Amino acid sequence: MNLQLKGRNITVTEALRSYVDEKLSKLGRNLNSASTMEVELFCEKNPSIADNQVAEVTIFTKGPVIRAKGASTDMYASIDVVADKLSRQVKKFRGKLVSHNSHVRGGLAPEPAELEMAAAMEEGEEEAGGPAIVKVKSFIVKPMSAEEAALQLEMIGHDFFVFRNSETNETSVIYRRRDGDYGLIEPR
Repeated sequence: MNLQLKGRNITVTEALRSYVDEKLSKLGRNLNSASTMEVELFCEKNPSIADNQVAEVTIFTKGPVIRAKGASTDMYASIDVVADKLSRQVKKFRGKLVSHNSHVRGGLAPEPAELEMAAAMEEGEEEAGGPAIVKVKSFIVKPMSAEEAALQLEMIGHDFFVFRNSETNETSVIYRRRDGDYGLIEPR
């Protein structure tokens, strides 16, 4: 797994680097080696924020983009928190994928390459005047079922997910409703 570590408002020491590597390299066993993990460590400057030491991790896979954030008064504790969150998310993703594929493929476990999907993200520039578009994300739209889209929505932790419906070959949106269920928006 490719690990990228950066610090904001904090100096990333060799001790921090080795601690991050030790804690997060364990996740590599459950993910494809082509996965990329971006780790950002930063210190919040606002004095009203008690848990100001923050560790934020984004894992780009062929499947969902997995994100987690941990905050505490100590950077090492924040890394522990984010590692625990990611471990649970990756295990949950693997379990659902194995369960889904065993039903579809007659009990066979998924290939490691099936667990990864390329995702590209770009940050947009702010425009002057009125509401501004402050971030632009682009990604590869892979045809999938609504159930697979719901799984990816759950894994990335957002409120909605845009995908190409494999049944209709149209762009659709799945979103999380307040009651915990999902809604599906399809074009006519």
